[in-house]
Amino acid sequence: MNENKTNINWYPGHMEKAKKEIKEQLSLIDMVLEVIDSRMPFSSKIKDINDLIKNIPRILIMTKYDLCDKKETDKFVDYYVEKGYTVIPLDLINDHKGISNVINKSKEIIAKMNDLRIKKGLKPRVGRALVIGVPNVGKSTLINKLVGKKKALTGNRPGVTKSLGWIRVSNNIELLDTPGILWPKIDNAMEGYHLAGLASIKEEVVNKEDLSIYLLKRLYQLYPSYLEKRYGITNIDNDITKTLDIIANKRGALSKGGVSDYEKVYHIILTDIKEGYIGNITLDRL
Repeated sequence: MNENKTNINWYPGHMEKAKKEIKEQLSLIDMVLEVIDSRMPFSSKIKDINDLIKNIPRILIMTKYDLCDKKETDKFVDYYVEKGYTVIPLDLINDHKGISNVINKSKEIIAKMNDLRIKKGLKPRVGRALVIGVPNVGKSTLINKLVGKKKALTGNRPGVTKSLGWIRVSNNIELLDTPGILWPKIDNAMEGYHLAGLASIKEEVVNKEDLSIYLLKRLYQLYPSYLEKRYGITNIDNDITKTLDIIANKRGALSKGGVSDYEKVYHIILTDIKEGYIGNITLDRL
């Protein structure tokens, strides 16, 4: 596997259409909720987002904070704060205080918007927020938490939301839900593998062997104790099949005659990482 090059690019037509529709709605937008995955705080940040949303006030919401390596992810929190972002790390399942922080920060931005309207002799109005991020970072789950009941479709796979739609949160805020979007060409191989490994790119477009081996090596580099605990791996051999055989035997991924079923091994690795069974991980580094 060549880790410097990747053919992982997934940019279906609905993403380009969504970007066009966002631009058409931009004059209606007062603020942006930009959603990124705490386990890949750089890789999951839309690369051309500033061209898309211009200078509209935004809140950077780092979801899946319960699944990340907080020590490493907090470095990214500080990094983005230093760049002038309002940043809210968020556990979408249990963090009610974090949801309240998102609502309160949104109200602050909307209040400033309405203050300007009043000074211009205009009436206050409902604030409109764009929710945007790459696929499968939890946008729909976030919206459901903000609304307080199920309004948006959710799923642990990219491409659940396919079109834009307005959702009322309260008397003060409306949200514009958008499909997960990427950028036309993923030039950085590491970012592509992180996006694919954490389910922001459909598995069908990925070489599972290359992806699984990359992620094994990345985890061995960053979290060797996790691999030992999960699979009994204490080192990664130059002959990667020996390492894959250890996982196959440990997890029963064997075909007739006790031969390793590598397709099953790849599935195990990818599922363990995607579902958080390996441990709290952050794949990006500053």
